[in-house]
Amino acid sequence: MKFQVNRDVFSEAVSFAVKLLPQRTTLPILSGVLIQASADGLVLSSFDYEVSSQTEIQADVEEPGTVLVSGRLLAEIAGRLPNAPVRVATEESRISVSCGSASFTLLSMPVEEYPSIPEIGEQSGVVPAEEFSAAVAQVAVAASRDDVTPVITGVQLEVRENSLGLVATDRYRVAVREIDWDGGTVAGESEAVTALVPARTLQEVGKTFGHSGTISVAITSRDDRELIAFSADKKTVTSLLIKGNFPPVRRLFPETVDNYAVMNTADLIEATRRVALVLEREAALRYSFSADGLTLEAIGSEQAQASESIDAILTGDDTVVSLKPQFLLDGLGAVHSEYVRISFTKTENPNKPGPVLITSQSSREQAGADSYRYLLQPNLLLR
Repeated sequence: MKFQVNRDVFSEAVSFAVKLLPQRTTLPILSGVLIQASADGLVLSSFDYEVSSQTEIQADVEEPGTVLVSGRLLAEIAGRLPNAPVRVATEESRISVSCGSASFTLLSMPVEEYPSIPEIGEQSGVVPAEEFSAAVAQVAVAASRDDVTPVITGVQLEVRENSLGLVATDRYRVAVREIDWDGGTVAGESEAVTALVPARTLQEVGKTFGHSGTISVAITSRDDRELIAFSADKKTVTSLLIKGNFPPVRRLFPETVDNYAVMNTADLIEATRRVALVLEREAALRYSFSADGLTLEAIGSEQAQASESIDAILTGDDTVVSLKPQFLLDGLGAVHSEYVRISFTKTENPNKPGPVLITSQSSREQAGADSYRYLLQPNLLLR
């Protein structure tokens, strides 16, 4: 195999191919990137039985062929090469990479032992890339990072005829967002098609394809393996779906809430960060909402306490809730609006506040236009 390729194009392609590979793998061969050179250019692929990445790029191919080489090492080398065309050639079990006055020799891995890249099924639909990327960033923050319960480490995608819903929870909060969906083969079906995708994979897809115009999505089931594929700009990422039943968390959201407060999002974020400085780890902040505004209080220890008041417009009764500051900040950071509405839900026990519902607010009086909702349990209910 022998080819020449633009340095920046090659570096970006290798980086994309290895991005989703695990840092450590029990099978060294799964840390490789597969390079296939043909008259059409190069195809770079990686696969660890869970996630695959594949991209096509242009190259001047003198001799076609296929080679498997350590992905992360090649990515590091490609990222530091001088500004000149990259020449790659194979000789027996070695691969030479030269660029300008720099040259490297790497050992190749046995191609015949590498697993077959998953085949992608028929397209299920198309989503606007920028909107999808923003929705993933808003929702994935609420997914659990605890592998003990794998089913809640994912983001549930719910496909209906004209919309795609994204839902995530870690038991203490739930984030939901709806975006447009241009349905293909599943259009017109009465029941939602669901796909539970690992949150980390979905976040990388959102970042990688965020400026791609549109993203093609394919949900397929083959040989008892359910997977989802995302494609755009001659790049494709596939992921096995998480098996199991996602909890029915949508029913936790109230249809209407009469008791709520509206305040400036940035003011609330800054006040929360300041007052939380004296808190011990895992402790909650006390938020007191009244006609006079919002008061934040932190009783950290005997050595330090803090409080701060900010403007807030309250509709309904005075309310006091205790919230974990980081969980609140995650929701506020995802709102993407100048003002935020915090709504107070009820429980059967009048002494126990219900979850607070965080939504965007275009102005002090006008609710936000997007469909993002973030439900957060008061700390009282975490015990």
